[in-house]
Amino acid sequence: MPALTLLLASASPARLATLRSAGVEPRVQVSAVDEVAAVAAAEERHGALGAADVALLLARAKAEDVVAALGDDDDEDLVLGCDSVLELDGEVHGRPADAAEATERWGRMRGRSGVLHTGHWLVDRRGPEDGGSGGLVGATASTTVHFAALDDAEIAAYVATGEPLRVAGAFTLDGLGAPYVAGIEGDPSNVVGVSLPLLRELLRELGVGWHDLRD
Repeated sequence: MPALTLLLASASPARLATLRSAGVEPRVQVSAVDEVAAVAAAEERHGALGAADVALLLARAKAEDVVAALGDDDDEDLVLGCDSVLELDGEVHGRPADAAEATERWGRMRGRSGVLHTGHWLVDRRGPEDGGSGGLVGATASTTVHFAALDDAEIAAYVATGEPLRVAGAFTLDGLGAPYVAGIEGDPSNVVGVSLPLLRELLRELGVGWHDLRD
């Protein structure tokens, strides 16, 4: 039986690499969601959102945006949206806007701990004739990250690489930022951008086994 097809609604190369390393080869389609506008609209309706709620809101928005853009000829069985934010001092942080913001943030992060939240939203596009439910499931995984006590020169050198400007929280666990993470409490794949254990559980809620995604 051929593997079910997964469409990843994310431009993150780290998420794609994480799925591939676990034997899943998704197609990628990036959403057109305006993240700032989406959060502002939600907070206008519901009030201030916590960091975990922001991550799940944006994951859902991305998945639903991509699903809406698919045509009848697109045969992807499942669509996965993900979004990550860092919670520090009760504030929500995504990608820094520029080098100055990345430098300022690392000045606050060094020697301290934050929580990396990744929202996951999974849409089952299969019809009943294919065993699908048309279900929607989502959840947020949260991992505590302990940052090393970097000095100013280390922060400047890291920011100069450009990597902190491309990722949520201004750091990576699987790239140039790895030496600056002293430890974590929780799922490491969640910090990279997609929690494989949580994704397995969401798939199970839709009646799909992890092995169903692998050839």
